[in-house]
Amino acid sequence: MTFSVTILGSSSALPTTNRFPSAQLVNMREHHYLVDCGEGTQMQLRKYGIGFSRINHILISHLHGDHLFGIFGLLSTMSMLGRKTPLHIFAPAGLQQILNEHFSHFGDGMTYTPVVHELNTERDEVIVDSRSLTITSFPLYHRIPTCGFLFQEKTPQRNIHKELIARYSLSLRDIVTIKNGADYTLQSGKIISNTELTYLPYAPRSYAYCSDTMYNEQVARVVHGVDLLYHEATFANSMREFAVERGHTTALQAAQIAKQAETKELVIGHFSSRYKNVDILLHEAQKVFPNTHLAEEGLTFHVGNLQ
Repeated sequence: MTFSVTILGSSSALPTTNRFPSAQLVNMREHHYLVDCGEGTQMQLRKYGIGFSRINHILISHLHGDHLFGIFGLLSTMSMLGRKTPLHIFAPAGLQQILNEHFSHFGDGMTYTPVVHELNTERDEVIVDSRSLTITSFPLYHRIPTCGFLFQEKTPQRNIHKELIARYSLSLRDIVTIKNGADYTLQSGKIISNTELTYLPYAPRSYAYCSDTMYNEQVARVVHGVDLLYHEATFANSMREFAVERGHTTALQAAQIAKQAETKELVIGHFSSRYKNVDILLHEAQKVFPNTHLAEEGLTFHVGNLQ
């Protein structure tokens, strides 16, 4: 059961010769969620073999161009490919007005309807609730209203220990009720607890996306215990005062958040174009949180141990 994150873009503000602006593709059991949509996103989707038609949700963290400029071409391409199903776009207030203006010039012949959902940038809010997944938006601390996104797999149905089916002569009806959480009562009247009869086939997995934000320990509280955390790391810690001015985090600070949150893995990205080699940021973060990786275009990170 796939739960993965593919990096499409990892640059901040300006694209470079080898880094595109922010964009990621989250694949949850073959349901695709595009997170941010910087310039060139549709080129990256093509490059890495990700079908446009499989994307039904786009999550925009905030309305800065390096997280948004790619959406105009992508929406147009989807129409030219004959899309019919609605596309759900989640973003802070203002995107609907931007798209209305865009479509007033370039919207003739659209074959589908983009449905814009306004994010609450002041409190946590569940924005997607599917059979297997919830996505929660939560406030970040940037120069303009900004949200992070927490992807949480729902707890799977428990399995019955096979040897107990024969031991207690469980019927099909018994099995169904036990898997739904019931205890089992023997003819003697003894009650066998559900936890003794069943086990969790796997632990539910989680991923958190923290785009542009200043260092804030509140973020660690929201994303506590996630399997995989993406956190912006625009600058080295030698530039921490400038990072505060620009509403950003240093690599060292991103690692501190991961450590406080007790996350299992950290991916850092949103690198300033001033860094031709971002190993300096990786090494800085790894001193605090060793299990840190760079968000490099084309890399796919599997969330949790289940693949």
